[in-house]
Amino acid sequence: MTTAQVTLAAVLSLVFLPLGLGKIAAVPFMRQAAAHLGMPPGLYRVVGTLEVAGAVGLVLGLASALLGMTAAIGFALLMTAAAVVHLRHGDPPMRALPAAVLALTAVAYAGATVAAG
Repeated sequence: MTTAQVTLAAVLSLVFLPLGLGKIAAVPFMRQAAAHLGMPPGLYRVVGTLEVAGAVGLVLGLASALLGMTAAIGFALLMTAAAVVHLRHGDPPMRALPAAVLALTAVAYAGATVAAG
């Protein structure tokens, strides 16, 4: 396990765990975000569950490269979809930027895992 893998796994997990839990708990801020995008609360909770599962997968991926790689690919796909949803909804590109950055961070983790062999 390289320093890059540990750092990227920690950053992604620390970002996604609270966000996912907030979506699952349907805290007011998350309900407002879902409503803004026209997303039903149930679907937003599914997204939150995927975020929590991905965060756990990245942490466990420190012991199992395949699990970490799977979680990272899942995050890259989920965040790419999030960026697309924001742009299709008519949000300015700056609203899609955090999702795009997180997608690239997940790709960086996957790349570091491949490079580590």
